[in-house]
Amino acid sequence: MSKTSAGRRVGEADALSVLKNLRVSPQKLNLVASMIRGMDAEKALAALTFSQRRISNDVKKALQSAIANAENNHQLDVDRLFVKEAFVGKAITMRRFRPRARGRTGRLRKPFSHLTVVVSERQETV
Repeated sequence: MSKTSAGRRVGEADALSVLKNLRVSPQKLNLVASMIRGMDAEKALAALTFSQRRISNDVKKALQSAIANAENNHQLDVDRLFVKEAFVGKAITMRRFRPRARGRTGRLRKPFSHLTVVVSERQETV
């Protein structure tokens, strides 16, 4: 009486990588994700390598993982891969408190995010 297993979330010519609980706000992570959305995989890796944002190194690792999944698990051609989707989800928010003046407290929010990168193979144009 168990549930039936869920099918693949992406198509047969797609591969994905999920990074959970990144210590950055979803808004900041989405700036980096939108930078690589739709780019070729090699160009996206180059853009992330030279990006000045702190989180770009983790996004680069997720993209490299998606490329490796495409090559090893789905036998896709690495030279024709592009970033089909790169989206960000909201995770937990740690709340911390800092003492303020006159006996009050200030709340600090430390947000976490989830990142999903989907790469796909470009179709040949004849």
